[in-house]
Amino acid sequence: MTTMQPTAVQINPERKPIRVLLADDHPIVMTGFAMSLAAEGMEVVGQAKTPQEAVEQFMALQPDVVVLDIRFGAEMTGLDAARHILEKQPDAQIVFLSQFDQDALIKETYRLGAKAFVTKDCDPADLAVAVHRASDGELYFMPQIAERLANLSVRGDASPQTLLDERSLEIFKLMAEGLTNVEIAEKLDLSQKTISNISQAVKEKLGIHRPALITKLAMKHGLIEP
Repeated sequence: MTTMQPTAVQINPERKPIRVLLADDHPIVMTGFAMSLAAEGMEVVGQAKTPQEAVEQFMALQPDVVVLDIRFGAEMTGLDAARHILEKQPDAQIVFLSQFDQDALIKETYRLGAKAFVTKDCDPADLAVAVHRASDGELYFMPQIAERLANLSVRGDASPQTLLDERSLEIFKLMAEGLTNVEIAEKLDLSQKTISNISQAVKEKLGIHRPALITKLAMKHGLIEP
């Protein structure tokens, strides 16, 4: 696991500028990071405001690195965009940028195949280092992120993402959003009995039964919006 303190990136004058696509729904944040990356000799070739735009611009522009926000205030997230991009181009280099830093969320970004996770309050040098390392196909862990991932590995991962299969996790998220078994059955086009059985199994596996605690757990692990 690689860590480093933020330092000025050493620019090789013979190397072509790294072409970066930024995706964030906050224009001020995106403009600020674009200026920071440009100051480091990188070329920001596109700025997407939605996950859908990020996927479309990636395919059209073929950047060296994609810097993706995770939360866009829409149904589709940065994680969804990353999945679409990686399905189309498995060797895409992705850096996640987010104000949310729950352990499970950080781990999920690396499980997807991202090269780095950088918080929005980071020193701009951290993002520059992350982009440079991603462009070389290397991982980059900010020191505080590396420490949390190490601790998570030592104590074990008891997150819903780890304990539940794909179908159960989908139902868990709908439960956390406050949907009833009847509503979940209608939404997923499954029988009420099937949903009832799965929801009960989910509660038993996670060791929680009260709706409020289910919602709280989902929020803690970044599965639903706070």
